[in-house]
Amino acid sequence: MAESRMEISPSLSAAVRVWLKIGLLSFGGPAAQIALMHREFVRDRNWISEHQFLNALGFCMLLPGPEAMQLATYAGWRKFGILGGLIAGLLFVLPGAIVIMMLAAFYMLAGDNQMVTALFIGIKAAVIVIVAQALGRIAHKTIHGATLWAIAVLSFVGIFFLSLPFPLILMLAAIIGFMMPNRPTDSAEGETPKRPAIGTTIVTIFTGLCIWLVPIGLLGYVAADTVLPELAQFFAKLAVVTFGGAYAVLAYMGQEVVTHHQWLSAPEMIDGLGLAETTPGPLILVTEFVGFIAGYRDAAAPVGPIWMGVIAAIVTLWATFAPCFLWIFAGAPYIEWLSAQPRLKGALTGISAAVVGVIANLSIWFALHVFFKDVAVTTYGPVTLWVPDIASLDWRVLQVTFLAAILLFGAKWDSRKVIAASALAGLIFGLF
Repeated sequence: MAESRMEISPSLSAAVRVWLKIGLLSFGGPAAQIALMHREFVRDRNWISEHQFLNALGFCMLLPGPEAMQLATYAGWRKFGILGGLIAGLLFVLPGAIVIMMLAAFYMLAGDNQMVTALFIGIKAAVIVIVAQALGRIAHKTIHGATLWAIAVLSFVGIFFLSLPFPLILMLAAIIGFMMPNRPTDSAEGETPKRPAIGTTIVTIFTGLCIWLVPIGLLGYVAADTVLPELAQFFAKLAVVTFGGAYAVLAYMGQEVVTHHQWLSAPEMIDGLGLAETTPGPLILVTEFVGFIAGYRDAAAPVGPIWMGVIAAIVTLWATFAPCFLWIFAGAPYIEWLSAQPRLKGALTGISAAVVGVIANLSIWFALHVFFKDVAVTTYGPVTLWVPDIASLDWRVLQVTFLAAILLFGAKWDSRKVIAASALAGLIFGLF
């Protein structure tokens, strides 16, 4: 169907002001950020059409990394090419990154301060409810039909009980989706778009990979004795294998950095997610928090803890976000073409359903470590069970979680207000 309004082409300076506004106001996680961009780009300014926005959103949700940041990059690329994409993406990330850096430093310097600990009792409880809400929203939008529900359930079982590799789960889901019966697709003009030139794509991918990976490789030589190379390699791998947006990334990362690398504890990981929920920018900025703590605690650091934390946070940001630009600059020309291919669309739909199961794993894993102080891991052959000690249940967290659920689902408060109210409740419970 033809668009009813002609697209408007803004000046670069006008676009920069809008992109900065979005970066400063992008609170509330991916759903709120996407809604903000839809209002600014489609409804109020008509910079892109509704059809183009939805196609781009579907594409970005199935890329590795944060979909909201990639959507902002796409909007910039569509109007001003690579320069516009770089500016839009950076302005979406940098305000929140600066805030997270300062909060991470304060978090480490505050130590076991009783008031800070009490505040985070409430923040953790609110995070559990917010992640549960995100799970419901994503499942509602993504899963339609018994086959997709089966993919979601089996993905949850695979990662939670069998500890299957995340990429393997996505690959199996993509195969099932690819084999599902074809469904008709359409385009904005009723015609199948032409596939872009492959030569340009190859040059873009090669250039982007060099820009991204060469600095990461150099860390192995200039900082071999520190935690920096390990951080860079882990988050570079994370940037490639974690499809399905911020919560899918957190589902994979949360357990890896706590149980395998042991850069921080489960409560600290949840604290970091709480900070990311309350600041502007993508939720995946929690990776910066993880990097800061890992650097701060690095015994081989050649500089002081704070400076090493800052350096590690910057390395983490580079490894996490640099490839997001590559995915968009290489893939954006194909968005309209891909949306018209039934089999490819089916594979992407299968991946989306698997992501729901992975996020369910994240929800339960976080909840166990928030509600209970002691959680043991028990294995029975290939099956892994997380068994909480019932006696270690923290009744304060349970009550604040109930309050957060009432405010979020009953009173329909936005996530920032819920976190603020929960933090206050945690402070009251913790101190009195």
